[in-house]
Amino acid sequence: MTAEPPPFFRAMTDAPAHPLAGAAPDAAEDRPVALEAPLLPYSFARKTGVLLQPGADVLTLRDGAAPAAIIEARRVAGRPLGFQRVATESFDQLLSETYATDGLAAAADAAATSNLASFALDSADLLDNDDAAPVIRLINALVAQAVQQGASDIHLEPAEDGMVVRLRRDGVMEEALRLPLEIAPMLVSRVKVMARLDIAEKRLPQDGRISLTLGARGLDVRVSTLPARGGERVVMRILDQASVALSLDQLGLDASTANGLREALGAPNGILLVTGPTGAGKTTTLYAAMKTLNDGRRNILTVEDPVEYAVPGVGQTQVDGRVGLTFAQGLRAILRQDPDVVMVGEIRDRETADIAVQAALTGHLVLSTVHANSAAGAITRLRDFGVETFLIAATLRAVVAQRLVRLVCTACVGEEPLPAPLAEKLGIPAGTPVAKANGCVKCRHSGYARRQGLFELIAVDGSVRTLVNEGAGEERLEAAGIRRSLKESARAAVLQRRTTPTEVLPLFQGDVTREPLEAAAE
Repeated sequence: MTAEPPPFFRAMTDAPAHPLAGAAPDAAEDRPVALEAPLLPYSFARKTGVLLQPGADVLTLRDGAAPAAIIEARRVAGRPLGFQRVATESFDQLLSETYATDGLAAAADAAATSNLASFALDSADLLDNDDAAPVIRLINALVAQAVQQGASDIHLEPAEDGMVVRLRRDGVMEEALRLPLEIAPMLVSRVKVMARLDIAEKRLPQDGRISLTLGARGLDVRVSTLPARGGERVVMRILDQASVALSLDQLGLDASTANGLREALGAPNGILLVTGPTGAGKTTTLYAAMKTLNDGRRNILTVEDPVEYAVPGVGQTQVDGRVGLTFAQGLRAILRQDPDVVMVGEIRDRETADIAVQAALTGHLVLSTVHANSAAGAITRLRDFGVETFLIAATLRAVVAQRLVRLVCTACVGEEPLPAPLAEKLGIPAGTPVAKANGCVKCRHSGYARRQGLFELIAVDGSVRTLVNEGAGEERLEAAGIRRSLKESARAAVLQRRTTPTEVLPLFQGDVTREPLEAAAE
């Protein structure tokens, strides 16, 4: 006869389910169906390397899992179970995905109904939080839920009747939770404690960061607070360390742009710029470029604001305005550290631009970003900073412009003919079959899952260098130097049914020019 599972295991299986506290009326219809709760406690699965996913008939084993743990898991399950072994990295990923959503509703309900006067010490791991106080459990569950859904930001927004929690997923904001008014200051205070901010200072904006783990995944959470009517607004930006492992091949670059970028990175000196609006993925592209160069034979140094991801083998310096460490001062200092490659988080003034140019002239490869709407616009931006045109022509190797668009969910994607008004805007024949975002449980009824970049690149070769030296305008630079424009990349994404026409429409607003359709279809 099978023995009764000990309390250690019953704690996970006996927990009742709760709806999200104070959720919006329509939220229940849009939420995916809840998965069956994992049978084994998270702490047991993490420690022993034995995982039983909901509804599975086999145990997933990490390399080195003890036979005794397998026997115990089978005993608790009360049924015969096979097993499969996976690598440690794959096991850690499955562990995070299996337990990430567990406990969000219960944590919200506990925070709404419990005495929140005292706080326990925070768990070392977000998912291992059985004994944490309700507010801590709520924060841990919110971060775990955001990571599981692929959200980039958590917004805590005070309102007259409570606090609204919203997540930014694939660039779009969506409401996740509504909390009672009395919980708001406690939640904000706890986040500020975790980020090592001054909890007594409520009149000034503050910035900090939190280092967390989710399973075996390292997370950095950038925290920003802002005084507002009704309380303090808090934005928590989630920086998943797995993102820094992206290579150039994973960014979605087309062949011509990828070749041009690799040629620029292969140059012994010069400047490579990445441009685009905030949130376009410029930093990810720079980190992918650094990964290509980080072969152990180069001294790579960076000055960033802030340092978003820790990269082994790279010396990273963070700008700190409180002590006067600006981009220009940091760049000037690291040039005395014998670098081969220098990455500057952003060129935002004349002084930084001048130092970057001088670094390129003296044999360094400089990677940086600049805010502009197009690749040619970045060259104009350098002129606006006051950099001499002959110096731009002598040092600039390539400029990459990019945007991010949502990809259609492969589980529910449909097809429809392209309507005539959109066809005229995009320069694609009306009636062309294009993707339709239907929406399903897997994509939370949005019709989209994940994002990918659209790119254009100007390679500064002989003809383009001459035009730059002559002070040519953006149109002439684009005509001479762009191998594949952003609009061509957008058309290709639509024709290949990777995204929908409405996703790329902002690139064509207010512009009736047409590039060859054949180039977009390549």
